[in-house]
Amino acid sequence: MSDRYLPVDQVAELLGTTARFPRRLIEERRIRYVKVGRYVRIPESAVEEFINSHTVEPIRLRRTGFRRAA
Repeated sequence: MSDRYLPVDQVAELLGTTARFPRRLIEERRIRYVKVGRYVRIPESAVEEFINSHTVEPIRLRRTGFRRAA
């Protein structure tokens, strides 16, 4: 239970978005969250999982040879 539980505003700050984006993620159940009474908290590990699962790795293009200028 060493995970920190963050409010929506802090999650939005971590993601660099407005508070509306994490609230939409919660509504669409695309991120784990915990209800504590009327408050909604998102575990820090859930934010990391969300970021890791949506990270796009760059591809390396292989050179096919030298091209000549026209």
